[in-house]
Amino acid sequence: MISTKKHLPRRTVLRGFGAAIALPLLDSMVPAFTAIAKTAASPVRRFGAFYVPMGVNMKHWTPIDEGRGFTLSQTLQPLAAYKDQLTVVTGLDSHPAVPGVDDGGGPHSRVMAAWLTGAHALKTEATGHVNVSMDQIAAKQLGGETQLKSLEIALESTDVMGTCDYGYTCAYTSTVAWITPTTPLPMEMNPRALFERLFGDTSSTDTQVRLASIRRSGSLLDSVSAEVGQLARKLDTSDKSKITEYLEAVRDAERRIQKAEQDSGRELPLVEQPAGIPASFEDHGKLMMDLLALAWQADMTRISTFVISRELSNRTYPEIGIPDANYPLSHHQNDPEKLANRRS
Repeated sequence: MISTKKHLPRRTVLRGFGAAIALPLLDSMVPAFTAIAKTAASPVRRFGAFYVPMGVNMKHWTPIDEGRGFTLSQTLQPLAAYKDQLTVVTGLDSHPAVPGVDDGGGPHSRVMAAWLTGAHALKTEATGHVNVSMDQIAAKQLGGETQLKSLEIALESTDVMGTCDYGYTCAYTSTVAWITPTTPLPMEMNPRALFERLFGDTSSTDTQVRLASIRRSGSLLDSVSAEVGQLARKLDTSDKSKITEYLEAVRDAERRIQKAEQDSGRELPLVEQPAGIPASFEDHGKLMMDLLALAWQADMTRISTFVISRELSNRTYPEIGIPDANYPLSHHQNDPEKLANRRS
């Protein structure tokens, strides 16, 4: 970070047509002569948890050696560029997920419920009972510094009611975030709704209402273009570059959301797939990841949970050449063929 003599208020946003765009942290937002000291003394702390259901193939996940020079496993290869910043922790277990004497079946509910709460799930068909989850403990401490205390994101519908697993409430497999021991937080899977939560100004999540709002407002960035120009004239070169890169990323996300909305409306029944969700799991995942990155870049939140898929899901992943559903593959019983297909 560069110390400058100019000072831009940290809460500065760009506004137009009732919409607001949050800004990334700029050098001009830190008072002169305090930037380096402030950054060194109080680095931004973030917490992000990504849930992968029904376990992994540990042989493909765990590095074969230890120490700084460890060899990346097959599953961890995509993180090669960040190896120096990566710590792989193994040998852990979740005792609260172990069934009690009278629990019987229901391992998937117990595992997902215990993951961030460290609690043994109460077997109930009501709202459930665990502990406050780790992300919400962090949000209580850090959430006051950002616009949103936390984000809860999913790539699969978690809008399930009733009993899902041997007498356990569906709440246990619908979220990993609990704001109180009996209050689960819903997870957002629609990129349009997530984008509007971050950047939009509509008061309704109804599809037609939101589409009408989009048509009235046009491009979110077009509506603030004049203010962007005024702001840019006040900034130093480094901040101008940051603003340009950030707004380009916002525009790109906006464009891909609109394209996904058009595609899903043509190819998928609206009842089953809300507008804005790409038909491809890979495209959906990348889009939601990019929106989360934008939220962090703009410092709109510092706490997030991200569920790749819910426990007991029968989702398939044809994008990687595996036609079988994840759930039956998780019950591999050491079958070599099933293990080979559980590449992660």
